[in-house]
Amino acid sequence: MAKLACIFPGQGAQYSGMGKEIAENYKQAMDIYEIASQRLGIDMKALCFEGSEEELKKTENTQPSILTTSIAILEVLKSKGIVPDIAAGLSLGEYSALVAANAIDFSDAVAVVKQRGKYMQEAVPAGEGTMAAVLGMEKDQVLECLKMASDFGVVEAVNYNCPGQIVIAGHTKAVERACEILKEKGARRAILLPVSAPFHSSLLKPAGERLAMELDKVEVKDLEIPVVANVNAQVIKDKNQVKQCLIDQVSSSVLWEDSVRLMIDMGVDTFIEVGPGKSLSAFVKKIDKTAAVFNVEDIESLNNTIASIKERM
Repeated sequence: MAKLACIFPGQGAQYSGMGKEIAENYKQAMDIYEIASQRLGIDMKALCFEGSEEELKKTENTQPSILTTSIAILEVLKSKGIVPDIAAGLSLGEYSALVAANAIDFSDAVAVVKQRGKYMQEAVPAGEGTMAAVLGMEKDQVLECLKMASDFGVVEAVNYNCPGQIVIAGHTKAVERACEILKEKGARRAILLPVSAPFHSSLLKPAGERLAMELDKVEVKDLEIPVVANVNAQVIKDKNQVKQCLIDQVSSSVLWEDSVRLMIDMGVDTFIEVGPGKSLSAFVKKIDKTAAVFNVEDIESLNNTIASIKERM
């Protein structure tokens, strides 16, 4: 039987005004912003609805704001009878997926990701680490080029997003050298990303160790739906695996393409990207052109998705 997956965006999807339209029209969405504001002691509505690009780019703001917006929208979908059979999220989005599975309370998740953002930012001094997107090159070729740049420092493949798109991260000089080599060897593009740290590289191990202490304070419950973990592209079998997956995830590659393929193998034929942006929708379409893919981030996309899903039911 066909299944529905909700997939949740990670850092980089944020923009000023995200979630505003839906929150102003649905109380259950606005309630999520209120819970986040109370837990964090900041005005989450002001941050998401009117925050400057500069404020939203700060990692410790970015992460709770995207999580809050994603869960606010999920609550509206659930009220309309659209409930996922399975969930996954890219990096930070894995926390949204675990909230969707009722494994972690939203209030706890939003507190953890605020600290997660802070620890990830602090793990590598500003300017010493960066990331780049590599387009139009096979995985083996990318890895070979990274070896050639490793004399300049740590440089690793950290996001396997979809066919022909891999993100690399590490020491700034090593990443810059890798981009030069990748272009020489035939990559269509190798472009530095406007990020403040080398996320998901081994350089972030100290952030994972600090995150472990935050996660110690959080109760994890049995998952009500399957969640696919970034670190191994496998379903998290029980609640005892959740915290280790989240700790490892900080300094491990995100296996997004493999995660999507697993969900398809499990019978998923419909994906809804829940939260700001459309990046994950684009990745899924490149992974499997036959999958039905929707995104929900405002009233128009909400109404279109509800109408389309109801037709398919």
